[in-house]
Amino acid sequence: MPVRCLVSHAAAQAVLCSSVLIAAGCSSGSSAAPAAPPPPSVEVAPVIQRDTPIYNDWVAVLDGYVNAQIQPRVSGYIIKQNYSEGEAVRTGDVLFEIDPRPFMATLDQAKAQLAQAEAQLGKATLDVERDTPLAEARAIARSQLDTETQAKLGAQASVLAAKATVEQAQLDVEFTKVTSLVTGIAGIARVQIGNLVGPSSVLTSVSQVDPIKAYFTVSEQVFIDFRRRFPTEQSRLEQRKRMPLQLVLGDGSVYEHIGTIQFADREISGATGTIRVAGVFPNPNGLLRPGGYGRVRFSLNTVEGALLVPQRAVTELQGSHQVAVVGDDSKVSIRPVVVGDRVGNLWIVTSGVKPGERVIVEGVLKVREGAVVKVVEGKSPQVGG
Repeated sequence: MPVRCLVSHAAAQAVLCSSVLIAAGCSSGSSAAPAAPPPPSVEVAPVIQRDTPIYNDWVAVLDGYVNAQIQPRVSGYIIKQNYSEGEAVRTGDVLFEIDPRPFMATLDQAKAQLAQAEAQLGKATLDVERDTPLAEARAIARSQLDTETQAKLGAQASVLAAKATVEQAQLDVEFTKVTSLVTGIAGIARVQIGNLVGPSSVLTSVSQVDPIKAYFTVSEQVFIDFRRRFPTEQSRLEQRKRMPLQLVLGDGSVYEHIGTIQFADREISGATGTIRVAGVFPNPNGLLRPGGYGRVRFSLNTVEGALLVPQRAVTELQGSHQVAVVGDDSKVSIRPVVVGDRVGNLWIVTSGVKPGERVIVEGVLKVREGAVVKVVEGKSPQVGG
């Protein structure tokens, strides 16, 4: 009986303590409500409106403005190479020398034949000069003078032929020095000293690289559209001046010099439906070399009064696009938009926003329709930035 009473007393104390704790908790909760979270901070940028050129990129292959294969005009053995491979050469520089001795011997022989022909001409001239008055005086037959006159004409022809032979022999001697036909970069030699070469042999190549050509292909549709918009040669020339070419190099950097379109090829490829176009770029430092790859970038048309927003302000959801616009009351409006071409880090928006409105570029995922936000003004978007 005493034990039962002790347990009942302890249980009663426990229930009393629990009641006191619950009452204390309820009392403390009703005294202070939780504070509302602050509005999220977002970065905004204005919708800008301006005439915007649309740029496109095409893969380009570089080639020399002039590529000359260096071939000898005479046959013989190479005895000397006078240039350093891969270095600059100028028009007329001697690149190779062929053994000139056989050609000098031929020249000497031609000179001797010329001397003989001139001696025969001298004798024939003297005969005509001596016998002309005799024939007029009928001291000799007229036929004899005629024969001597024809002999003189034949000797004159022999002299001319001998002179031509001498000139050809002199040219052959000069041709033993193989010169560069253009100013540019000389390639690797394809022959060595001691090789026997002839007119069909290719000794090396020289490419003019300043300026340098960049070949790229555009579709037939692009070509037709351009010709229709600029139907005359004069209008096309003027438009080319307004279409400067940029060259993006293999390392991703933009080449510092601006190029121009020089010409389009005569035909459209039946296999690819494209036409080859040649651009020309200055290359004063020799940075660009034939065979290099890059991307040619230029604008074919301009969108007048285009509305531009940063690409990071546009979100895509199930094939549609939307932006979050912040009004003057700092409230968010989620709007569907129709987008067009991309221009650098911007996007042309054809409908859904107005010039000057502010779109969220940072913190889009933190907001919802009608939410109040704390606005942080970002930088105004720049075309091509």
